[in-house]
Amino acid sequence: MSGITINAILKAKPGKEEALFEVLQEVVEPSRKEPGCVEYILHRSIEDSSIFVFYETWKDIESIEAHIQSSHYKEYRCKAEDLYETRKVLKLKKY
Repeated sequence: MSGITINAILKAKPGKEEALFEVLQEVVEPSRKEPGCVEYILHRSIEDSSIFVFYETWKDIESIEAHIQSSHYKEYRCKAEDLYETRKVLKLKKY
């Protein structure tokens, strides 16, 4: 399957792990319902409970751009802003 995969890796600030987890969970279901979303999965590290990883697959770049403009995505970014110390997003193409 073609498409674009995104890995978003977030590390919660100390003491903010559960609050960040709750905010991240809120964005999953609405994102899965978006046109162009193939999969949208939230993971939590079993070795470090402050690390969360989104594994997402989108049909195309336009689907990703629409996702970023969605109200639920913007709300998640606003709520999560003070809860994480690092956030890295990788856009990946399968070969």
